[in-house]
Amino acid sequence: MKAVKKILLVAGARPNFMKIAPVARQLAQRDDVFDFTLVHTGQHYDRQMSDIFFEELGIRTPDYALGAGSGSHAEQTAKIMTAFETLCGKEAPDLVVVVGDVNSTLACSVTAKKLLVPVAHIEAGLRSRDMTMPEEINRMVTDAVSDFFFVTEKSGVDNLTAEGKPADRIFFVGHVMIDNLMYQLEKLNSAAGTSFPTADLKKKYPRYGVVTLHRPANVDDKETLQGIVSALSRVSEDLPLIFPIHPRTRKNLTAFDITLDGTVTMTEPLSYMEFLNLWKDAALVLTDSGGIQEETTALGIPCLTLRENTERPITISEGTNALVGSSSETIVAEAGKILSGTVKTGKRPELWDGQAAERIVEILRQKL
Repeated sequence: MKAVKKILLVAGARPNFMKIAPVARQLAQRDDVFDFTLVHTGQHYDRQMSDIFFEELGIRTPDYALGAGSGSHAEQTAKIMTAFETLCGKEAPDLVVVVGDVNSTLACSVTAKKLLVPVAHIEAGLRSRDMTMPEEINRMVTDAVSDFFFVTEKSGVDNLTAEGKPADRIFFVGHVMIDNLMYQLEKLNSAAGTSFPTADLKKKYPRYGVVTLHRPANVDDKETLQGIVSALSRVSEDLPLIFPIHPRTRKNLTAFDITLDGTVTMTEPLSYMEFLNLWKDAALVLTDSGGIQEETTALGIPCLTLRENTERPITISEGTNALVGSSSETIVAEAGKILSGTVKTGKRPELWDGQAAERIVEILRQKL
């Protein structure tokens, strides 16, 4: 009989916990095989990550909070590496599992590998080909040192194969974010959903769009941000927009003295459940985020991505996503097509069926 394997399951920010939650729930069901520890690096402080947040995810609060905090990319990465090295020495894990593409992903994978601890990367193989994105560097470095690659879409398999990764370590398993989406939707559907503050906005605007905007390329340059804001204002003349605004974006709107005209309602950042309750009924989502491209595809919601590239090409080739860049005229034109009824028909990609975490845990059972 195999000995129980010790796993450190790492998350650096709130979206990471949504991705590791399905894996944690599956590992908890296999305590005869795995002993897992939840690690929060503290890359992002988030007041919304209360006990209720973890309760909604169906997981326990983290066993360790490393409290890395903010700082430059180098400062933050160094603090995470130092703290995680100490933790690995204390816990002596058989495997470190990282997810996504944040600084914590890179820091913990490199630290583990230098300690000769195997690394599994969930969401491996995604590539934007844009080296100005810190996330692209994090993805590439993490995949350079990982031992197990869990892939969300077949482009990831192609990318990893082209980079020389062994075929017997690459596993196309589907997407844990979709696992979590289905889990949360079920919980949401069993509740009224009317207790959220934004429920009043949904009543006020029976047909509306949702905006998210935070990437430095879009919000740190005055001209670019002004162009996007102009487009949003024009779109909102035909479709009221609800805009949970990122602190970075709010700060730059103030610094650049840019105002939103039209029917655009800005809110504070929302919890995952409230945001899901908002966008799942939207006529259109405009975003520069990564995960929402996939989630809108899973639910068939039209999505315009305000970027020149995406590391998630299946959302375009099979899903409801379209790349529109940051050009004001293009954003308005593409939104206009959707609002006039020219809606892209998408489908839910292969293996985005809510069982990715189950596949991951079974593979780890066999391979560790």
